[in-house]
Amino acid sequence: MKQQANLIRAGQVIEHDGRRWTVLKQQIITPGKGGAFIQVEMRDLKTGNKTNERWRTADSVERLMTEDKEYLYSYTDGESLVLMDPETFEQTMIPVDLLGDQAPFLQDNMTINIHLVEGDPVGIDLPPQVTLEVVEADPVVKGQTASSSYKPAKLSNGVKTMVPPFIEAGERIVVRTEDGSYVERAKD
Repeated sequence: MKQQANLIRAGQVIEHDGRRWTVLKQQIITPGKGGAFIQVEMRDLKTGNKTNERWRTADSVERLMTEDKEYLYSYTDGESLVLMDPETFEQTMIPVDLLGDQAPFLQDNMTINIHLVEGDPVGIDLPPQVTLEVVEADPVVKGQTASSSYKPAKLSNGVKTMVPPFIEAGERIVVRTEDGSYVERAKD
């Protein structure tokens, strides 16, 4: 399906120069002189190589339609994730590289959404938030105001994040899987 270059968004799969690419980042740039253009950072689905490409906003690109399917995460086997289809109970293996920076937030029996193009996995969506335990948290510095100050903390999955001063080690908190940022205390 053809679409204008200015409609390209992160997560889409496009065909360019006879290869399939997944879009990682896009930015529309309007220089002081001349027409606007879009700069796209994308990864080759076969080789994993990254590249940057520029198009004028009026150019058209070939967008591939993706099919979304839900799977349950079972375990990681080397460089592959072992997933189970909840309807047929068949196991599927996909490369762990598709997760990128979100890999530490993967939890046992988590329902994840896989994007497929003609049966090949091209992307993974984790749930937007996960609950994790704080294993290390710096003590509160006396005189800090609670309104805007945050302190560093280490989560049970090894990720470091900033938390409000009232959060102590051993507490469970909700964090965003996109960037690991603090959302709220866990309600459980």
